[in-house]
Amino acid sequence: MVENYEVNVNELTFEVTKKIRGYMKALIEHGGSDLHVKANSQVRARINGDIVVVTKEKMSREDSITMAKEILRSRFKELVENKEIDFLYQFDENTHFRGNMFFQMDGVSAVFRVIPARIKSIDELHLPQAIHKLTDLHRGLVLVTGVTGSGKSTTLAAIIDEINKKHKKHIITIEDPIEFVHKDQKCLINQRSIGQDTLSFTRALRAALREDPDIILVGEMRDVETIDTALHAAETGHLVLSTLHTLDAKETINRTISVFPPEEQNRVRHTLASVLQGILSQRLVKTVDGGRTAAIEILFNTSYVQKLIFEGRDMEIKDALDAGTQIHGTQSFDTALLNLYREGRITLEEALNNATSPNDLKLRIEGLDVRTETTGSVNAAAEPAHGFENDGDIFGLKED
Repeated sequence: MVENYEVNVNELTFEVTKKIRGYMKALIEHGGSDLHVKANSQVRARINGDIVVVTKEKMSREDSITMAKEILRSRFKELVENKEIDFLYQFDENTHFRGNMFFQMDGVSAVFRVIPARIKSIDELHLPQAIHKLTDLHRGLVLVTGVTGSGKSTTLAAIIDEINKKHKKHIITIEDPIEFVHKDQKCLINQRSIGQDTLSFTRALRAALREDPDIILVGEMRDVETIDTALHAAETGHLVLSTLHTLDAKETINRTISVFPPEEQNRVRHTLASVLQGILSQRLVKTVDGGRTAAIEILFNTSYVQKLIFEGRDMEIKDALDAGTQIHGTQSFDTALLNLYREGRITLEEALNNATSPNDLKLRIEGLDVRTETTGSVNAAAEPAHGFENDGDIFGLKED
């Protein structure tokens, strides 16, 4: 147990933080996404999707608590009381980290995710061109979905950034915590962090409706009340952007509706069919050069898709997405994977491993593609995904 809640900054040496910053610097240089620090364990990093050991030295329980005090300072008491905490850590003017600290059986653990200060554009992220259409919307609901770490926040940041450069709007973001910082350009942007600037998503979202917004970004639709308020905001003429932890468009629709009581679900289905503008469901897949890219299922609420949602014919949505590719720019996950494979960016194995219907995708590849097993780089990825021969001290840092 940690008995001393109060932190006297004058008593701290910040030697542990100095080491952590060294790991952060190396993580950035190696193109990693997350730094994992755990009491009684070696420091690890996620590089190109893989967790790898980066130091030989283990962090002691005492040093893990010191790390928490040095980084959190006055918020250390909050960690002790709540057992976990979200925060932002400013590394330098170009980079900050979204952090989470929590207690586990050996002491304190922390995960630091890299958040670059410069927001990459839709084109720089190699996202489908059809996504540009979302930046010209004036009302409705847009959802970006996927598992944790699939790049949802990065995609949303690119969309907001393009809107900021093109239109004169008032944008309010409600996040936990704020990740990408947007500076006012053509838009006026107010960014609010849960805990620091507001008490909850629902409270901030309700208040936003009285703050003359054109666009509201809700970091995550976590509960019935938040989802209902977001649907109401979209229904009353605002553009609402948010995220859900769902795998594809069909599951997103089902999840949004099913969280409501049975007697409310018919009303919610009709509202969703009316206000939904688009769903981007993304998964990060490994590329042949050892990096990662997003395979994105794209749903735009065409009149036919709206009819399917309204009538509860969700099982037909996947086929509708592929049928609308040429005209509307929609696509299923399997079509996104097929395109990445045919461009030579991912292997056949990676495409099939991430497919919604692997057998169907295999038939499409065999029928539409003339590649053979002897094709150069498409089927060969000999290098380790993280770019290192062996785990252990891969950052090349000398321990004290």
